[in-house]
Amino acid sequence: MYSIMKYTFVLLILLATACKTSIEKTNPTIEVISESVYASGIIKSKNQYQVYATANGVISEMLVTEGDIVKKGDALMKVLNEPSQLNAENAKLAAEHADLKSNSGKLKEAKVAIDLALSKMKNDSVLLVRQQNLKAQGVGSLVDLEQRELAYKNSVTNYEVARLNYSDLKRDLTFSANQSKTNLKISNALVDDYLIRAETDGKVYKVLKEKGEYANTLSPVAIIGDSNTFLIELSVDEYDIARIRVGQRVLFTMDSYKGEVFEAKVEKIEPLMNEESKSFTVKASFITKPALLYPNLSLEANIIIRTKEKALTIPRSFLIDDSLVMIGKDKKRKVIIGIKDYQKVEVKSGLTEKDIIYKLVQ
Repeated sequence: MYSIMKYTFVLLILLATACKTSIEKTNPTIEVISESVYASGIIKSKNQYQVYATANGVISEMLVTEGDIVKKGDALMKVLNEPSQLNAENAKLAAEHADLKSNSGKLKEAKVAIDLALSKMKNDSVLLVRQQNLKAQGVGSLVDLEQRELAYKNSVTNYEVARLNYSDLKRDLTFSANQSKTNLKISNALVDDYLIRAETDGKVYKVLKEKGEYANTLSPVAIIGDSNTFLIELSVDEYDIARIRVGQRVLFTMDSYKGEVFEAKVEKIEPLMNEESKSFTVKASFITKPALLYPNLSLEANIIIRTKEKALTIPRSFLIDDSLVMIGKDKKRKVIIGIKDYQKVEVKSGLTEKDIIYKLVQ
């Protein structure tokens, strides 16, 4: 009695299991199949970059707001630095004081000294010639002649000294003026470091700091990019990067445009791997795109590696261990596969369109 109950219980289990298991079947079909590499990504504006302060300090004035269009060199924010501004003002005063125009009086005075020395030299020259003529006529003493000669020599020396003094003064004033102008440029450059400027033409997409906050050279203060042109930045796993080539098609979807598929092509593969994510950055340009885009919108993409127009395919779910299919309820056949996508797989040999394959479904 116990054996009969035991076998009846086992039979009921087998019947219950059989009821839960069904069999699906299908035929291989000839269709287009593409092999692709998955990549996640974001939308970026062209030339998008983070703006950094060139000097540390408290932001004293905001000159732009989000959405503003700016030109290269436009000031975005001012950073407070009173010592630098005072140094610039001092340098300006020093430059004005040392300017040649401001010292024209000194040069005129030195020029007058030259003119006086020249007049004295000419006068002494005339007196010397006159004394020499008198001596030749037997008039005047030798002492008078020697005094005239000495006076003339002194006048020549004084004239040369006056000229040298003028030349030295002009050189010193020119050096001081140029040095002061250079110091003023340096001071102005230091002051300009406290003005945060745009590096390119573009649109201010994000302002990351507010007036009164501290800005430093390590943290971005704004994000700027092209206002009209966008590109796709994809993250590709290191295991797949060797298969990516410039010019390959990219099909992508976006949460912002559900149900729509857009197309792009690979434009650039950045050669340096991100060590943290173990991935490479691949940039793509649009072939078809949504009407409205914003930076940092997320997307999912498939980069098409290769495509076969007429391939014998079966659903991937019917493939066992990448090499077998069921051609009966308990019979398997070895197949050689080719291109695979997320739903289908190409069968290069082992099946025909007339074959029927099976899959057990629990």
